[in-house]
Amino acid sequence: MKYDKNGVGYRKRRRKRRRLLLLLLLLFLMIFAGCSAVVLSMMLHGNLSFENGFSFQEFSGQLTNYFAEQDLSTQLKKNTNDLLNRDIFEIETETETQTEAPTEPQTEAKPVAKSVAQDVLDAAALQAAMYDYDAAIDLLQKAEFYSEDAQAQALAADYQKQKDSCVAIDPENVTHIFYHSLVVDPARAFDPNKEGYDGWQQWMTTIYEFDQITQSMYDKGYVLVSLHDLIKKTENADGSVHIEKNQIYLPEGKKAFVLSIDDLSYYHTYEGRGVAEKIVLDEEGKPTCEYIRADGTVEYGDFDVVPRMDSFLEAHPDGCYRGARGTIALTGYNGILGYRTDGTYDAAHNTNTDVYYADNLQIDWLNAHPDFNWEKECEQAKEVVNAMKAEGWTFASHTWGHKAVGSASYEDLVRDTERWLEYVSPLLGGTDTIIFAHGEDITGTSGYSSDNAKYTYLKSKGFDIYCPVDSVDYTVNITEDYLHQGRRNLDGYRIYHDMISDSPMAGDLFDAKSVIDPDRPLPVPDLGN
Repeated sequence: MKYDKNGVGYRKRRRKRRRLLLLLLLLFLMIFAGCSAVVLSMMLHGNLSFENGFSFQEFSGQLTNYFAEQDLSTQLKKNTNDLLNRDIFEIETETETQTEAPTEPQTEAKPVAKSVAQDVLDAAALQAAMYDYDAAIDLLQKAEFYSEDAQAQALAADYQKQKDSCVAIDPENVTHIFYHSLVVDPARAFDPNKEGYDGWQQWMTTIYEFDQITQSMYDKGYVLVSLHDLIKKTENADGSVHIEKNQIYLPEGKKAFVLSIDDLSYYHTYEGRGVAEKIVLDEEGKPTCEYIRADGTVEYGDFDVVPRMDSFLEAHPDGCYRGARGTIALTGYNGILGYRTDGTYDAAHNTNTDVYYADNLQIDWLNAHPDFNWEKECEQAKEVVNAMKAEGWTFASHTWGHKAVGSASYEDLVRDTERWLEYVSPLLGGTDTIIFAHGEDITGTSGYSSDNAKYTYLKSKGFDIYCPVDSVDYTVNITEDYLHQGRRNLDGYRIYHDMISDSPMAGDLFDAKSVIDPDRPLPVPDLGN
């Protein structure tokens, strides 16, 4: 066992060694003095004589006979034991376990206790930073040391004071922003020689722009809340769901916002465009991204919204309400989160093959991955989903085929939804949220009624939250049957056109001139090009 040379155990052992050396020196002196006295006594009593001169053999023989007669060895042993038992040397008879095993726990007893207390204080501080004052106070008051710890009691009182000073946030005045996958390399994403240049410029946001917007919103007092923080759901006797506003309380001056991410499936069309390949788990089991650089180098890190927002909120816990994260809107035709989980990738697991089958991009991908295993792919996707949920992320349908639900027929919507429920929902553990693709809605107004067949169908499948696109600050409608909330696109189109506008639509969130990526080619094309 190794000991810290500055530790109590080490110093105690060093003192014992010094005492032992002193004891041995005294024993030697006693033996020497005793032998001298014996020789002198033998000479005086005539027991020691050398008739033919000195002989060591004769001397040792006579000395041995004298010891035997006087039993001096027994006396010497007795005197030695008496000396060993004296308190002034503080020598204890110890087993190996007693001398080493207890040393480290005994010297660390106080630091461990202090560490446990500090862990509780730190955990409470984190909860309070995220505006969950009740959880912070509960942690402190349940701690064993609370009744005797003035610091813990003062913190609990301070957290109660902070809670009492918070003001109510109206859920119908909460803005909702959204992104697509973030561009890591603008040169690859915004290459005018590649197909889809206009769309990539219009709909995609770069990492640089995301970071600038996130910091700007934080500086302006925006706090991330979950979609589900806006409402309170209870189940009626008949199994139906009753919805009402949920009250959020934040310090005065803070403003709530909701975040969502569209199309986090990493489509085959994204390959080679300077965005992440998939979400994977790092060594700690937390979500991160796999990214392939232009030279083929594979890297792992914060290359998209999920791990990037996680890192920001880890450094700024007051940027979220009770650990809230965003909502991931997933299609299904290329799988989810970079995992090829749709039935079209494996004929043995595909259903309705007359309508759903692998396209050329999927076939090329399968040819490049001959060891592909559909069941294993689904299990890996589930692991990533569960890790994201543990971080606070939630999931939503974005329709299986990125459907424009307003213009799609009822039959097409039903077929597409059934496909999503079959191949995507089981990987997520279900969801009550649908985020509409293309910004469309199932009705021309913000209100739904039972005579709307599309709404009635979606409601019957468990969808209670509906989110189209609406670029104004907020459009939120909460009824006893559903939550309807419009979303604001923070993409290349919005940033650029706010930069050149006298009335920027996202001016309450950021200054477009300050956040636009200097590596983004300008101008960003108009919609419809």
